[in-house]
Amino acid sequence: MTLHDRVVITGLGAVSALGLGAGTLFAGALAGRSGIRLWPGEGGAWTAAAVPGDPGSVGMHQLSAQVDRHVGLAALAVREAMADAGLASIPAAQSATTGVYWGTGVGSAATVEDSYGRLHAGQRARPLTILLAMQNAAVAQIALDHGLRGPQLSVSQACASAAAAIGEAMLALRGGRAERIVVGGSEAPLLAGQLQAWDALRVLARTDTLSPEQSCRPFDRRRSGLVLGEGAAALVLERESAARRRGARIHAELCGYGNAGDASHYARPDPAGQQRAMERALQDGGLTTADIGYINAHATATPVGDAMEAVAIRNTFGGVQKTPAVSSTKAVHGHTLGAAGALELVITVLALAHGECPPTAHLEETDAEGIDLIAGTPRRGPVLAALSNTFAFGGSNISLAVRRYPAHD
Repeated sequence: MTLHDRVVITGLGAVSALGLGAGTLFAGALAGRSGIRLWPGEGGAWTAAAVPGDPGSVGMHQLSAQVDRHVGLAALAVREAMADAGLASIPAAQSATTGVYWGTGVGSAATVEDSYGRLHAGQRARPLTILLAMQNAAVAQIALDHGLRGPQLSVSQACASAAAAIGEAMLALRGGRAERIVVGGSEAPLLAGQLQAWDALRVLARTDTLSPEQSCRPFDRRRSGLVLGEGAAALVLERESAARRRGARIHAELCGYGNAGDASHYARPDPAGQQRAMERALQDGGLTTADIGYINAHATATPVGDAMEAVAIRNTFGGVQKTPAVSSTKAVHGHTLGAAGALELVITVLALAHGECPPTAHLEETDAEGIDLIAGTPRRGPVLAALSNTFAFGGSNISLAVRRYPAHD
């Protein structure tokens, strides 16, 4: 890879169960402060990681009806990322070279659930149901909000949606299809119908009756399943030459994208596929296994999923003298499905920038042997490069590699 086609990250934004802002997300992850609560409210049947308060749909354009919640969350995350990148407004001359790539797994779930409720109640559908529910609604809203007329892509690849969108955006920038792309993912699945469906799949965590906020325990022997979360995260990706030309602050380089399928089972992960994704990300980024100091693991706290990822990491990095530190931050922000890859990449980028890698909260006794898990307190020290893993039902495995910018020891 040559200097001129490097892709850098110049803006970060996030909305999560830990609150508004990428900094709030990272600080909560470092502190192991959980945003998981009983849902809905005290005495709720489930635990979930809901965005606190009502962020609303401030600044929405064009639509007269309330946009779906995941679209509103996406818009808030993008607004922060654009401001962070120094791009609160895009000059008209640059709008055609600024694109939007976005990922979501279940998309406008609230709109769909409301539509079926109206159908069974004998009521008419809302006039804008089709526009509010379309899978590219977030892409459309982001483009409208910021006047972005570059290439667009909406990705729906289950839990790997945002990660795949980020990887594809990187390839588009390398290929010269745009100067910059606003990319990320959003999800708002905290609805009775969604929770019942996930419960029927028998993958939701049992509620810790003494400490509901600790119900999600990745890599812990006591883990019992995932906790659904909602949220959104956005990144501004730019070709290095474009970022340097305008004097942008650069958080990190996005240097590697690994995408590998299992083709073995709808729901049971295959360590070989996950290993291929990590190896391809390393190769694509011009990295060796020895370069990786931290892995933000997908680990959702399901008994099988965490164990299989541990095997994949061990097989990928088994020959390294010093294995990378590993943690899962889903213990505090929940599993945000299609948005997970973006939220966790934001955390990974900030870990590189600050030299602090977050712990896996609530981890007391692990059965994941052979990997260097961070527990209790953050791991401090410089990290040259890191991986963010996102694996999905259907056998979709994505690994993204980021490198400190500029790279130095």
